[in-house]
Amino acid sequence: MRLPRTDAVLVQAVIAGALSFAHLHDLAQAAGQYGWKAWAYPVSVDLLLVAAWHRMRVLRAANSPASAAWTWFAIALAASLGANVATAGLLDLGHVPAWLRILVAGWPALAFFGGTLLAHGATGTTQSAEPEMENELPLYETEIAPPPTTVTVPKPEPVEAPEAVPALPSAPPSPPQAVPVPAALVEHARKIADDHRARTGTPIDPDTLRVRLGVPPHFADAITAQLA
Repeated sequence: MRLPRTDAVLVQAVIAGALSFAHLHDLAQAAGQYGWKAWAYPVSVDLLLVAAWHRMRVLRAANSPASAAWTWFAIALAASLGANVATAGLLDLGHVPAWLRILVAGWPALAFFGGTLLAHGATGTTQSAEPEMENELPLYETEIAPPPTTVTVPKPEPVEAPEAVPALPSAPPSPPQAVPVPAALVEHARKIADDHRARTGTPIDPDTLRVRLGVPPHFADAITAQLA
């Protein structure tokens, strides 16, 4: 049986987190926070640190400014690093100065405020469905409308007038040809029709479909016929 391989990075992270947790607990207890409150301080600092780091990654992926997340990450890191340094013998834990007691006592309100801003800040990724459809319209219009072509008409040569011939009966009008519709446009129209039926309970009519897609009336009629 092969034993699982130990991840050295994970072991190092667990050790460092445990030491930082203990230092924060000792500092909070020395500042007058006893019992469960002394254990809650390191949890609050570490959670704010992780939340700020996660928020920075989300904003970076959305190409949004992450200055606020960086600020709260720096505050949580300073609180954790400050506790580690303070408990290294540079501070007499038996006689904690008043300013440090004030900082420790005011940390819950500061952490709650920072966590609320991080949790409810805008990510910049929310967009409405209508602008997306408008951005896709030029693609469908390009597929539908053929590129303009320049036709050179040759100069007619003079010809002799033909002899009069009896008029032939006019041919019956040819039936209208089906309008070719791209498959991608039909699928997009089907999604719009399904959304309209889900919201209103009635099938979409050609005029509404034409406005939503931005296509000529004959295209809207042809698409509606395919959706039926």
